[in-house]
Amino acid sequence: MENASASTTGPVPDSVANALMSIHPRYNSFHQHNAFPAAAPVGSLGARYEQNADSPGMATNHQNGLSTGNGGNTTVQPAATSVINLSNSSDVVIGPMTQYQGSVTIYQYMDATVEASRIATGRNNHNRGLPSAEPSTLRQERYFIYGALIFFAIVGFSTAIYFIVNQVRGPADIDREILFDTNYHRRTMPNLGNSHMIIERRNWGSQVDAHASIQLEHPVQYVIVTHIGLRSKNCTGMHECANRMRMLQDAAIGERNLPDIPSNFYLGGDGNVYVGRGWDIANSYHNRTLSVCFIGDYQTYEPKESQFSALHHLLTYGVIQRKLANDYKLVARRQTKPTTASPGDMLYARLVRLSRWNPCGTQAYAHCGAELGFPSVWDDEHDFNERNGIHNPLLIHRKSTEEE
Repeated sequence: MENASASTTGPVPDSVANALMSIHPRYNSFHQHNAFPAAAPVGSLGARYEQNADSPGMATNHQNGLSTGNGGNTTVQPAATSVINLSNSSDVVIGPMTQYQGSVTIYQYMDATVEASRIATGRNNHNRGLPSAEPSTLRQERYFIYGALIFFAIVGFSTAIYFIVNQVRGPADIDREILFDTNYHRRTMPNLGNSHMIIERRNWGSQVDAHASIQLEHPVQYVIVTHIGLRSKNCTGMHECANRMRMLQDAAIGERNLPDIPSNFYLGGDGNVYVGRGWDIANSYHNRTLSVCFIGDYQTYEPKESQFSALHHLLTYGVIQRKLANDYKLVARRQTKPTTASPGDMLYARLVRLSRWNPCGTQAYAHCGAELGFPSVWDDEHDFNERNGIHNPLLIHRKSTEEE
């Protein structure tokens, strides 16, 4: 080749060249075993290998370079960005031309310039799984902002729920009185223990203006146990029992001319205690006793264990609060009025086995309350009707066979 010359634009920056050598081990290995020409500097990415005629077993690669033909033995390996000037030459090849002589090993390389630039600037694909180079202070500020937003969202949501709940309850719930001691939070339903809740009058839907006026003196010496009768089954849930309480109150006021529901407390089949006249107002049987009614007809049906457990907790609470005497006596309604079968044979059979039960009013025993001057028959309701000239044949028939 005559008058062939090559002028290059200069080597690639050292950072890019070093990155190229670090990420291409095959390129490195090839350079070590195939002797790059000295004229092709390491930093020249356009450089490739050359095998002259003295090494016939190797392939001759004239990629991105210039080679002479027909006996020419001068090979110029310019850089990737070289400018080549040619004059008076023949059989010139510019561009890739590969001749294979003997066994051949082919290496495929990526665009080393681009990859090396990525490594030099820290944007290599291999760095995607590494921790972010973002300053730690910026990350901390971002986390702080996110945490503050979450905190204020929680506080706002909780505040909204609080106001909604208090608006639903209303002032009456906040100022209402708890009948069973003061150790219960005023916004919760009192509990006697063992899951026996106290369902107050307003909770089961009592008439607002219905109330008796005779105060009950404490401590009470006698507790009367009654049932509803009327062939009614036991209630098994709060909704059903509350509905039964409203029916009892309506019947007592509308049919029996009573100022309120007859008994002080009612025991539902759900194990809860429903407040009738409460601890401080006398019942309709005897104004110096406490009456507890089992909701249901126990001439026909068996009482539940949960009702007896509720009875035990209620009376124990009454003793602790000094509403009941320490030696109070437990009696059935039939022991104080012989003409009634209340509280039913099945309940009475269980009642007589309780330790507090007293046999007064049965055969060979004095009538109940004789030691306190009580009359032999306890029936304040009947006495009230007689004093006021109230005669109801239907009511007389019902009370001679069934008793609440």
